[in-house]
Amino acid sequence: MKINKIIPLSIPNISGNELTYVKDCLETGWISSAGKYVEIFEEKVKNYVGSKYAIACMNGTSGLHVSQLVLGLNPGDHVITPNITFVATLNSIKYNGASPILVDVNLDDWQMDYDLLEEYLEHNTFFKNGYTYVKKTGKPIKIIMPVHVLGNVGDIDKLIFLAKKYNLKIIEDSAESLGSYHNYKHTGTFGDMGVFSFNGNKILSTGGGGIIVTNNNDLAKKAKHLTTQAKISKEEYIHDKIGYNYRMVNILAAVGVAQMEQLTKFLDSKKNMDKFYRNQLSGVGDIEFQKVGDNVKPNCWLFTFRTKRMRNLLEFLNNNGIQSRPFWVPMNQLEMFKNDIYITKSDSSSLIYEQCLSIPSSSGITKIEQLKVVEQIKKFFLK
Repeated sequence: MKINKIIPLSIPNISGNELTYVKDCLETGWISSAGKYVEIFEEKVKNYVGSKYAIACMNGTSGLHVSQLVLGLNPGDHVITPNITFVATLNSIKYNGASPILVDVNLDDWQMDYDLLEEYLEHNTFFKNGYTYVKKTGKPIKIIMPVHVLGNVGDIDKLIFLAKKYNLKIIEDSAESLGSYHNYKHTGTFGDMGVFSFNGNKILSTGGGGIIVTNNNDLAKKAKHLTTQAKISKEEYIHDKIGYNYRMVNILAAVGVAQMEQLTKFLDSKKNMDKFYRNQLSGVGDIEFQKVGDNVKPNCWLFTFRTKRMRNLLEFLNNNGIQSRPFWVPMNQLEMFKNDIYITKSDSSSLIYEQCLSIPSSSGITKIEQLKVVEQIKKFFLK
């Protein structure tokens, strides 16, 4: 028997002061990029993650784009990034005319394989004038950009070691990891800059929106300058660089402030959901879970598991009112990036793509809905 009501994959949880704060923006007329809520939101996020500075922007992609610029990325330079990520990560690199170096991921935690990367850097690069160059292209590698896939965290110690050894700046693509920690330190604060996303499917949503965090005052000022059209005068329309209209508007920041007030509740819900799914689905069929390290405290954003029967299960669940999605197509398989360097031995990325499935994980998901999800998955494997 089919479920009539669709259980969504991951939707916003609007249950606090969102309407009150948005109404305040409407009634006072402060609905654009000026207004008190932008600064309040920045303050709340930086205090939560433990960074010195936070710069709100229109989305996570724009944050990545600008972060690369302020760290000195030039056209033709290389940026190291994992092969399993959402396309926005690589798009931001291409916006700057740079070229990604794609690194395969680990089969257990689905994060960048730093051992594989280390081997590549040792044998395929050379150091000159303070930069690491790729032998094949003759171009420098300026930045390494790890992605905290699904709010999980990889080998941060190895990341920092490699960045120091090869003089690479670190931008953490923390789009999915608000509320995630490694050794009690929040994601986004290990490198030079970190970027969070507040898209509609994230734990904290402003509809659209993102934020750049950093502990470097100079980088923060440059990022703020570029995201506000590089305007140098309050009165005159004088601009000193090519800037971008990447500002977050006050009305969305107002939603973000209300969401930040509820973040602890959202995270508790996600973690209880993750525990329930793991307990209920352990030993069901050939299901395998994403591994989480002992020193990692993930936000449990989007529950995803592996099964060789992914495609059939995906169709079954969607046909029975359980909205589910496959994982991202590996970046090296997309037309725009197929000619970029891809470091791999066993192409774990393809296996993860072929086997990974995400199931309903909204912070507002009810226990009854979780039971229905589990019931349908068990039903599929018993067929």
